[in-house]
Amino acid sequence: MTRAFTIVMAGGSGTRFWPLSRAHRPKQLLPLAGGTEPLLASTVRRATRVSAPEDVLVVTSERLSAATRAVLPGLPAENVLAEPIGRNTAPCIGWAASRIARVDPDAVCAVLPADHHIADEDEYARVLSVALDAAAHGDIVTVGIRPSRPETGYGYIEMGEPLGPEAHRARRFVEKPNRQRAEQFLAAGTFLWNSGMFFFRARTMLDAIRAHLPGLGATLDRLLAASPGDEARIIREAYPTLPDVSIDHGVMEKVRDVTVVPADFGWSDLGGFASAWELAERDARDNSAPEGAVLVDAEGCFARAPEGKLVALVGVRDLVVIDTEDALLVVPRDRAQDVKKVVDALRERGEEEHL
Repeated sequence: MTRAFTIVMAGGSGTRFWPLSRAHRPKQLLPLAGGTEPLLASTVRRATRVSAPEDVLVVTSERLSAATRAVLPGLPAENVLAEPIGRNTAPCIGWAASRIARVDPDAVCAVLPADHHIADEDEYARVLSVALDAAAHGDIVTVGIRPSRPETGYGYIEMGEPLGPEAHRARRFVEKPNRQRAEQFLAAGTFLWNSGMFFFRARTMLDAIRAHLPGLGATLDRLLAASPGDEARIIREAYPTLPDVSIDHGVMEKVRDVTVVPADFGWSDLGGFASAWELAERDARDNSAPEGAVLVDAEGCFARAPEGKLVALVGVRDLVVIDTEDALLVVPRDRAQDVKKVVDALRERGEEEHL
């Protein structure tokens, strides 16, 4: 039976969730999907449905490595790969694949973002098993989410010819469309949302990186030839020189044959407070607020505040109100994607203490 590893990408900064998400405790370390479980912990827990716990690797930044280990106390410390500098998803996936290939080059790998929400975990595990089985036959595989609306915030994958009852050839990857194109994609019925999940044999991905990102491939070959004790030195020396490129642009859009598995398991990429509002428990007027909040003629609002602080909303509609110890955010819910502009402005002003 083919050994299955999972690579969880957990280096993001989650700027659209400021001021809850901060540089020292970003989105993936927060319980943004309700309950008390951080998104990263949920992702790793789900990953153990298809991989043994010791075969789950988490790639994060050096700055977040201690906090990452803290929310994953059951994960072996050596399974947390800490990047010295962020270089997008291609180097992240390549490093993890090289680590796995040293153990078993024919192992299959699932790559999962750390900060997504999954409603139907049984169907999710089933789809991942289908994708891993396709990858075991040598394909590079992705999962596409069946769209429920003309979403302009996601990339798309166009399905080509069927390859079986649950898989298609991926005809092309499409960048985030405008509203008109998104409506055309939805009407066509052959386009899926790009979930950012990938599946492959370790050796297959390393070969693809060598072919399409030769600079990164050369570094990965150094890692493959190195002793485990030399890995940290090579990473520290080489990482700043690696290309800052996503696996989508660097590899997936260039590989000749990619398989896509359509899926529908209640997926959300939790891209901002509007998504969190959609997933949250809400009252009869669609408000999500702390217990004990006073809501007078308020509707469609998402409010959060430190424990013990009373929240009162009067005569407001469709607002996001986020209060923390050192910052207050108020934004219309339909402008929630613009929260990252606050982070950009604070960075330009040099106010690192608020990031």
